[in-house]
Amino acid sequence: MKDHFCYNLNMEPILPTQTINCSQCGGELHPDEGQIFLTCPYCSATVYLDKAKVVFHWYLTPTLDQEKAKGELMRWMAGNQTVKDLDRKATIIGASFEFFPMWYFKRREKEGQESISLVPAAATSVTEVDNLHLPAGDLRKYDGSIDSQAHLPTVPLQAAFEWLAQRQILQNEIVEQSLVHVPLYTFKYNYLGNPFTAIVEGGTGEVFANIYPAKAEAPYRSIGLITALIFLCLAIIPLAMSVGRGWEGTGLGMLVCLGLGIIFVPILFGIAAYIAAKV
Repeated sequence: MKDHFCYNLNMEPILPTQTINCSQCGGELHPDEGQIFLTCPYCSATVYLDKAKVVFHWYLTPTLDQEKAKGELMRWMAGNQTVKDLDRKATIIGASFEFFPMWYFKRREKEGQESISLVPAAATSVTEVDNLHLPAGDLRKYDGSIDSQAHLPTVPLQAAFEWLAQRQILQNEIVEQSLVHVPLYTFKYNYLGNPFTAIVEGGTGEVFANIYPAKAEAPYRSIGLITALIFLCLAIIPLAMSVGRGWEGTGLGMLVCLGLGIIFVPILFGIAAYIAAKV
C-alpha cells in the first residue's frame, strides 16, 4: 500500500482534529493523520480531502492493455498529423502505466448548458492531457486496490481554480468538482536519433503529445500557393482578351482558359500526390 500524505491548499498537512463533512450525505468524517483518500462510513462515497474541502474521488476504468495501447499509438503515428512512415521508422524504447490524477470540473454556462473542464492534478510534461474527454458513465468509485499504480495529486484544488480563471472560467460557475484518476500509458520512442514522448489514454485510446515528428507544412503551402497563382492567371485570360474584342474575345479567352486548365490540373494533382507520398 502506498503511503498517503494529506495537504491543505498551502501544501501543509491536514490535522486529524479538523471537522470535515462528506460532500454527498453531510456525515462527519474523521480521517487519520496523513490520510488523503477515504470512504464515507455513512453513504460509502469515495472522497478526496483537500484542506476542509471534500470532493468525490473517481477513477476511469481502463479498456486497453499495454499491447492494445501500443496499437493505438501506431495508428496515430500512421495518421495525417505525423511524418510519413513514423510508425515503421520510430523505435519504442520504453512504456509505463499509471492512474494519473485530474481535477474534473462541471461548469454551468449562461445558456444553461453544462461543460466539462479538466486540469492536471500533478505535474506532467504532456500538457495536452487537458484535452481528455472522460465519459461520465465509465467513472467508478476510487478503489484502494489501484493505489500502487496511482500517481498522488500535488496540485491543490485552489491552484486548479486559478488556472480555470486564466481561461475565463470563474469559480462561481463551477457546479461540481471532483478528483479523477485516469489510466495513462506513457510511451517513449526514438525517431532519427531524437527522443519523443506520447501518452495513450487507456479508457478511450486517445493519443496526446506536445512535440512529435509532424508533417512539414512548407511543401503543402508551396503547392497550394502555386495552384492559386496559376488559376488566378487563367481567370485573367478572358478579361484580358475581352479588351478590344468584346464578347468574342471573352468567349475565346474562356476556351483558352479551359484548355490550359485541363493541362495544368493533372500536373498539379500529380505534384500534390507526390508530396503527400514523400512528406
